[in-house]
Amino acid sequence: MQNTENFYANGKLLITGEYFVLDGAKALAAPTVYGQDLTIEETNENMLHWQSYDHQIRCWLDVIISMPALELIPSATKHPKEAIKLLQLLKAAKKQNPQFLSESKGINVKTQLSFPRNWGLGSSSTLLSNLAQWTEVNPYQLLKETFGGSGYDLACATNNKSILYSNKFAEPFVEQVNFQPPFLNQLYFVHLNQKQNSQKEVQRYHSIKKPTIQKLIKTVGQITDAFVACNDLIDFEKLMQEHENLVSKTIQLDRVQQLAFSDYFGQTKSLGAWGGDFILATGNEDTPKYFQQKGFSTVIPYKKMILGYA
Repeated sequence: MQNTENFYANGKLLITGEYFVLDGAKALAAPTVYGQDLTIEETNENMLHWQSYDHQIRCWLDVIISMPALELIPSATKHPKEAIKLLQLLKAAKKQNPQFLSESKGINVKTQLSFPRNWGLGSSSTLLSNLAQWTEVNPYQLLKETFGGSGYDLACATNNKSILYSNKFAEPFVEQVNFQPPFLNQLYFVHLNQKQNSQKEVQRYHSIKKPTIQKLIKTVGQITDAFVACNDLIDFEKLMQEHENLVSKTIQLDRVQQLAFSDYFGQTKSLGAWGGDFILATGNEDTPKYFQQKGFSTVIPYKKMILGYA
């Protein structure tokens, strides 16, 4: 191992297929210009010192773990709840790759997010992806043994263009797509000022009975294909509404436009887990002002959020 190594993973947004992607539906997902760095430096201290920093370079996780046993040193750990999740990841990686850390005397690890942690762009998935790259293990297997989920976020972490994604088969299906509709400048992402707990939403979705799941999966896949192929804004807004109605009926929650933006002149669509994080909105130069007057100050044009448009 080199004295210092650096890894990087992209953040993500799920444009279509929310919830249903867990059951194998084809989804459109997009890597963001924001992400997370991971830097490893060898030391002679016989311990793993892990520090994680947010986008304002504030340390939100400071953990010391014994080596090679991989056990927390409680007296030196300032964030026990987060430290336990980190240790779970490290041990799962070690299980996949027993050579991991076997020849190291000590390691300093620093991670750095380039987006606020409450944005929901994947502080966990970027961490998992970086860890998988460092430890040379299968990220999807690591996800399965730890956090759970569909894995679309891991695909976004290492792809620099939008993708079609499905976990319907043994190996995830990932295909890069050129999402470049003529109305791209009329698409915005709006943050709802709250972060969803993805793991809890996954559990809630799985608890809902879905007798027609195969039909739903097929329909979502068709909508996803139509999203990618669409060249007309009005048709695109109809697809957004169709997708929202489908999810709303299935998970028994109202659409975000009904709840908060019934007077909006464009269309809105929830992304990922409903009720928090970002939504997608169609609109124009007046869109930022509308949402800011509603108290939602983070309004980002599509091209400035998603990789591949610089």
